[in-house]
Amino acid sequence: MPKAFPEEFRRDVVAVARKGEAPITQIAKDFGVSPAALHRWMKIADKEDGVKSGVVSDDAAKLREANKRIRLLEQEAEVMRRAVAYLSRDINPKMMYPLVRELAARDAPIKVPVAVSCRVLNFSRQAYYQWAANPVPARDWEEAHLINAAIDHHRDDPAFGYRFIADEINAGPGPAASERRIWRLCSENGILSVIHRRRRSGLKAGPPVHDDLIERDFSATAPNRKWLTDITEHHTGEGKLYLCAIKDLHSNRIVGYSMDGRMKASLAVAALDHAVALRKPAGTVVHSDRGSQFRSRKFVLALNTYGLSGSMGRVGACGDNAAMESFFSLLQKNVLNRKRWETRAELRLAITTWIERSYHRKRRQRALGRLTPIEFETIKNAASAA
Repeated sequence: MPKAFPEEFRRDVVAVARKGEAPITQIAKDFGVSPAALHRWMKIADKEDGVKSGVVSDDAAKLREANKRIRLLEQEAEVMRRAVAYLSRDINPKMMYPLVRELAARDAPIKVPVAVSCRVLNFSRQAYYQWAANPVPARDWEEAHLINAAIDHHRDDPAFGYRFIADEINAGPGPAASERRIWRLCSENGILSVIHRRRRSGLKAGPPVHDDLIERDFSATAPNRKWLTDITEHHTGEGKLYLCAIKDLHSNRIVGYSMDGRMKASLAVAALDHAVALRKPAGTVVHSDRGSQFRSRKFVLALNTYGLSGSMGRVGACGDNAAMESFFSLLQKNVLNRKRWETRAELRLAITTWIERSYHRKRRQRALGRLTPIEFETIKNAASAA
């Protein structure tokens, strides 16, 4: 019976195919699926996304009108959702003007026209456009220059606190400011002396729920004997994206992975579900650090359900999971640090493409006899079948 690919994996492959950067057959080959399966996934995705409607002209007109009304309701709901924080804190309505500008921006998740925002928030468009012509008060403009000057002086000497920064600013050609004002601006912007910065203490890792069954022996004589897993993160313009990956020590192949905007136990469980769906392991040792996600009841229950053995390293000993850290180092240099990522979806596709296309099928590894993970597994499987 053919293996069932996880829903998360299918969505990522369809997203790569929709970009149109390569033929469908090449994309299917890169991700290890058949072209027919990829075509079928794309048809299903088109139906779910409403790309293929197939309605008659009268129904199309009604559908356009309904979509227009739905779009207007979504815009109004977005205005209320974004405005509730301001209104709950009793902020002057003029402070709502920057929100109207953000909602009308081209790169807004849900673009809302100025007329709709003003109508929902109950002020005139003329008042908004009057503010837009001169949005920055003189005091805010002056404080922006003071913040820039404080950052420059702190960059020159990170040991400077607000008093030294105030002395440097007042000795310069710019506007003078009191120490109290500089203290407020430094506190609001996190400009602190490295000498007197408060440090968090008393934090301890939780107790292990498994013994260390790997003991830094990162070799495996057969597939699905030893798996390593860990979680990494990277910033985007929308916030952090977390990646949980699982690596087979026999071929160094990433047998399962999952990505999300929050680092929860469900992230680790989703990666484990992906790996189990593709590999069908039995008695595999799954090694991790002592992160709360891997000590959670959900993850431990998933291990027991699949008949896998858990393993955990020591506190603060990154060498106990060094083989997994080496993969994240490659990912950092080849994908994460290549550019500034604006959205989580953009970074997600880049990570998926690099893992499936470059790491699995193009990057040769000396530990595997200068073979890629896919080539190594193909040769080993053929030898075992013979």
